[in-house]
Amino acid sequence: MEVNQVNIKQAIADGQTSLGIELGSTRIKAVLIDSSFNTIASGGYEWENRLENGFWTYSLVDIITGLQTAYSELKQEVERHYGMTIRTIGSIGISAMMHGYMAFDNTGELLVPFRTWRNTTTSVAAKELTDQFQFNIPERWSVAHLYQAILNEEKHVPRIDFITTLSGFIHWLLTGEKAIGIGDASGMFPIDEMTHDYNDSMVKQFDELITSKAYPWKLRDILPKVCLSGEQAGQLTEIGAKILDRSFNLQPGIPLCPPEGDAGTGMVATNSVRKRTGNVSVGTSVFAMIVLEKELSKVYSEIDMVTTPNGSPVAMVHANNCSSDLNAWIGLFREFYESMGQMVDNDRLFEVLLNKALEADPDGGGLLSYGYLSGETITGLEKGRPLFVRSPESRFNLANFMRTHLFTAFGALKIGMDILTRQESVAIDRILAHGGLFKTPLVGQKIVAAAMNVPVSVMATAGEGGAWGMAILASYLINQAQNESLEDFLDQSVFKEVEGQEIYPDADDVKGFETFIERYTRGLVIEQAAVDHLVENGRD
Repeated sequence: MEVNQVNIKQAIADGQTSLGIELGSTRIKAVLIDSSFNTIASGGYEWENRLENGFWTYSLVDIITGLQTAYSELKQEVERHYGMTIRTIGSIGISAMMHGYMAFDNTGELLVPFRTWRNTTTSVAAKELTDQFQFNIPERWSVAHLYQAILNEEKHVPRIDFITTLSGFIHWLLTGEKAIGIGDASGMFPIDEMTHDYNDSMVKQFDELITSKAYPWKLRDILPKVCLSGEQAGQLTEIGAKILDRSFNLQPGIPLCPPEGDAGTGMVATNSVRKRTGNVSVGTSVFAMIVLEKELSKVYSEIDMVTTPNGSPVAMVHANNCSSDLNAWIGLFREFYESMGQMVDNDRLFEVLLNKALEADPDGGGLLSYGYLSGETITGLEKGRPLFVRSPESRFNLANFMRTHLFTAFGALKIGMDILTRQESVAIDRILAHGGLFKTPLVGQKIVAAAMNVPVSVMATAGEGGAWGMAILASYLINQAQNESLEDFLDQSVFKEVEGQEIYPDADDVKGFETFIERYTRGLVIEQAAVDHLVENGRD
């Protein structure tokens, strides 16, 4: 038996492991790591949001089923590979897609179905709160959902006892603690950098704004407690252990770190929590996080102000749409290939098609696409429809088609990033990228480097994703040295020997992306017209 396997079995037996579970937009993933941050086992569950009664949502049944299935797969992998049953774990951390709205009454009943970050139904509330606070409140933030429900006079509002995010909800289920990590909290309500808590003056402004409603609650009473990375935010209860592990082998008493959002775990997974660093996380949506040295000069609707898991200010550019339309087109090519009686490996299909983009004209040959499956706040569209447009003069071939769909996946993101780099002169030393797109070497990096005009690195750990980043935060809870900052823990322990590949922006690619983004910006009227036409014809 290999020494490595002996060590892993000992770590499992002694509970010298950390578990991270992340509920992403299309996949729930569980990752178990050892004290050297190596992945021991993983499990997953595929899921999709649904549009119900005008809101993007996931059901409670799907949430619990997905959580249990992901953990069960991980547990079974440990049993297969090591012949052991997990009974205890050193620490656990829960993360999930940020923002959204989960409101409960004092019995724990969910008052309305979970409203996810993807909803663009809170524009009136978001604008009023932004004007009131003089601080950008995006439509997807929890407080925007809450205030919109108040403006709509929804019947559930007076019954609210607690509101939280998806990660906060799972943490509450497992521990009984109404707590949240500061990074995820910063997507619910503005955070005070000095106090590492909700901005008190804005909390008071909100309460004054709704005084006439005479609700039986104040805002601070219904928000979860804010915690910093490295703090214990509860422990696994008997009920929580039975919810997580359907076989009832897992024992209670395991410490949990603060639950975090996917933005925070992305920063950890890419070692980008120091000032002047940033990361790009690619999936159904895409966001860039830049850790700031100083405050921005003014409020921008395109820029969210959030925090790292240890409370440093971060400028976040978030676009609702990224890879979904690209994946749909690749799925169409797969269907054609299979119709020809051929079978193709999914990774190979992505590799071939994405690499075609490297053969394209720098600007994508005059083609234009919008992968808007939902509305896009940055470009001002409340609703969206996938759209591909070309003129008779466009150079329509597979290479340009693929480059155009890669460019458009980052089109809205580029508009927001240009504000930071050109208008605010934000200094960025490095960008680290992660997400499934970067499993294909070079292509995604070159596109992002062209969009941002900065070097982009992908580390060997990039494929590990947010669940691994959450496991690292859980490990930090039990393995940090006295007074060791999260930045130092990542630099000196986690990433000390991790290799990465850095790509510098190519001048032709940068110029080509600039040409494309001019076309993309001008063409937004076409996208809006397509949406309006479908709405007018009853195809909303």
